[in-house]
Amino acid sequence: MALREVGAVVAAVVVLAGASASRAGEFVRPDCRTVVRPTDALNFDTDEHQRWYKRFWTGTCDHLSFCFAGSPNWNDIVGKLLAKGGAAEQPLLLPKACRLGQLIGLEWAKDKDVQKISTKDLKRFNAMLEAAGDPLKGVEAVEAKALAMTGTTGR
Repeated sequence: MALREVGAVVAAVVVLAGASASRAGEFVRPDCRTVVRPTDALNFDTDEHQRWYKRFWTGTCDHLSFCFAGSPNWNDIVGKLLAKGGAAEQPLLLPKACRLGQLIGLEWAKDKDVQKISTKDLKRFNAMLEAAGDPLKGVEAVEAKALAMTGTTGR
């Protein structure tokens, strides 16, 4: 292989490695990534806001004070909703559940003095989702509540 070709191959590997590294930092479930905005494209008030958003999705505390790692977290909740809904409901349920996670997570992760969705609300939402016989109806009910609380409109 000529030196020029080796250089081109090395350059291509570096570009591809950089692209996959940026995606590798995404913590939202892979099946949600096609329906929500990438984390690096979102506007966060502070670095702490972004770390709490990551906590919401993953359960990882990443140097957050007063944080309890683990479940529930939105990645797990989406998985439970999909299992409960089954394959037939997944095409409608997945995008709604993922977008709902972004809506709730961005608001809940804000500084406690300005957030419109609290941890108490998250517990209420989780209870609503668990109690719903139909997970799609549960997601829609929680979405209506979250939209009203945040003063935003649906998608």
